Amino acid sequence: MNKSSMTKLCVLFFGASMAYAQVAPVNDSVARKPVQLDEVLVEGKSKIDPVFSMFKSEPEKKVVQSKNVADLFRDINGFSLIKRGNYAIDPSFRASQYEQLNVQFNGGTKVMHACPNRMDPITTHVIPEEIERIEVVKGPYTFRYGPTFGGIINLVTQEVEKQEKGYHGKVNFGGENNGNALTTFANLKYVADAFDVNLNVGYRDFGNYEDGDGNEVPSSFKSTDYGVQVGFNPNGKQRIQVGFRQSFGRDVLHAGLPMDTEIDDSNVLSLDYKLADLTGTLKGLSAKLYRSKVDHVMTNALRPSFMMTEAVSEVDATTLGGRLELEWRPVQELKLYTGVDAFSVGRTGNRTRLVKRNMNGDLLPTPMEFVDEVWQDAQIDDFGAFVEGKYPLSEKLLMNVGVRYDLVHSTIDAPAADFVAEYPELDTRNENNISTTASFKYMANNKLLFELAYGRGVRSANMIERYINHFTVGQDAYEYVGNPYLDAEVNNQFEMGMKAKSAFEGYVFNRLDYGASVYYAIYDNYIVPVIDPDLNKKYMPMAPPTEVKRFINLDEAYKTGFELYVDLGFLTDFNFKTELSYVYAKNKDLDESLPLTPPLVTRFNLGFQREKVWAKATYTIASKQSEIATSFGEQTTDGYGIMDLSFGTKPFQHFTVGVAASNIFDVAYHNHLNFSFVNQADYGRVPINDPGRNLSAFVQYSF
Repeated sequence: MNKSSMTKLCVLFFGASMAYAQVAPVNDSVARKPVQLDEVLVEGKSKIDPVFSMFKSEPEKKVVQSKNVADLFRDINGFSLIKRGNYAIDPSFRASQYEQLNVQFNGGTKVMHACPNRMDPITTHVIPEEIERIEVVKGPYTFRYGPTFGGIINLVTQEVEKQEKGYHGKVNFGGENNGNALTTFANLKYVADAFDVNLNVGYRDFGNYEDGDGNEVPSSFKSTDYGVQVGFNPNGKQRIQVGFRQSFGRDVLHAGLPMDTEIDDSNVLSLDYKLADLTGTLKGLSAKLYRSKVDHVMTNALRPSFMMTEAVSEVDATTLGGRLELEWRPVQELKLYTGVDAFSVGRTGNRTRLVKRNMNGDLLPTPMEFVDEVWQDAQIDDFGAFVEGKYPLSEKLLMNVGVRYDLVHSTIDAPAADFVAEYPELDTRNENNISTTASFKYMANNKLLFELAYGRGVRSANMIERYINHFTVGQDAYEYVGNPYLDAEVNNQFEMGMKAKSAFEGYVFNRLDYGASVYYAIYDNYIVPVIDPDLNKKYMPMAPPTEVKRFINLDEAYKTGFELYVDLGFLTDFNFKTELSYVYAKNKDLDESLPLTPPLVTRFNLGFQREKVWAKATYTIASKQSEIATSFGEQTTDGYGIMDLSFGTKPFQHFTVGVAASNIFDVAYHNHLNFSFVNQADYGRVPINDPGRNLSAFVQYSF
């Protein structure tokens, strides 16, 4: 499916929805509903659903400024961060990462990265302060929002239409001493009955930080972002929303990658439509169209390798997508969702190398220029259709079942000669994927919920796994070669969960909330890179490592783990919360762990909350991680413990002030998922340490 056909398809989606709206009955007395990823699994019970979690983003209480949106996951149970520095941060959930997670914002909008080393993930193209909440589906338990392998992450921006009529806004400033960081954000919105407007602008300037040993980590960057959102409500049943945003990243240093970013620009255009509260069998309709474009320029001008070879890569990624969903009530008890969706990602770009010295380090009389195809002008299209239904088997037992079909179409238009030689039959490929899910929820009473869930999620290989050609794209220094013949990954995941809450009166302890989830996932065709002795190194063939990795499918792999929490409220204004998460993942083919598996993590939180004053102390303990993927270049990671403190107050009606101290004991540590230094003058290939002690301040004026 080419971009032209994708565009026509998306126009057809939206045209069909608008055509229906012309004949739909109107009722101005019914309040409009926002466009969001709502009622993912349980109608009216989503906030206490074990496999669906929602987390509010409150920067005025967080105080410590987020480098990008991925920083918002730092303290969410079950999540880890993949760091290459301060800028290119990716979330990992239960040892699933990258395209194994369906990361989107506002119920379906995707921004696919242009850089093969993921210098520019979706988390760099949305303003962190703009995020109102994060919705997480913890596995392949719904398919209404696209193909899902390891879970859904939905970043929900400000829902302006829900706020009071009139003008609203805020301006905030934040600063940190470790890296001399400065952040600013401004928001202005106007809400009326028929329409609303929302304007956002943000600026971030982070310098290089120091780790707990006083070593400077090159990770500085500057970014400027703005967004405009306009909503129109023709009546109480319909809403049309148009959004446009741009981000501009400049002078980005990546400690864990071989090059730095000169330019990282993106723009996202989206159009949403929702029709709700209809009186017939058809109860509602929602539609979305979007286009995102990422332009990325990277260079090694500040690296030691520049003395021998000058390298500049100019790459881009364009993503087009849309979805149409209908909500039905064939009978009163049955809630049925049907729909179609599609997205297409195309990537182009070259790397230009100017070789200035020979292998002995001697200057060449005339530098030699080479042009390498980075993406080989590849494109992947996905067209999907789904059916999902919710039916109460009794007053206390709810069943949810769903099925999804995806047609995945992949092409490569400008393959390099050596790639064609390796894969002589590079025809357009079509894949047919079937995903299914079933879950049962038992509400024992209004304070106790049990759940049993199963999901079969399918993920076709991404563009790197298919088409990368002798580029370093992993945590190690190996050249990687894609495999266009990879089978799709399959995740058969089982999960049991429970949540409970209790309230007490007349006691020191006034509230007790607790919950747990246990899961087991069986992987088929899991995709990993392994050394292939049949491949020869293409660039600098004498420099170690001389082997080359190729992506393959594993026959046997699995993961299992759990999350649990206990939240105790006492003395009215205090709470103590303990969280625990653990993942064990096994590559049975190579008898080692799957890569990027985090260790056991425990958090202890002591909080104080009143209307105008709040404080929090967090002690995080990460265990030693010795279950590693040696074939992936991983090393054993020592355990660590860090303490964070924060305090905030609202001294006046419109002002908020906060201070925080992170890693107050100045511990030198690194997360197991951190990349290692590469092509840095002052460092060998050792893992990147996280920041040492960091003092932060925050001030906000809102109206």
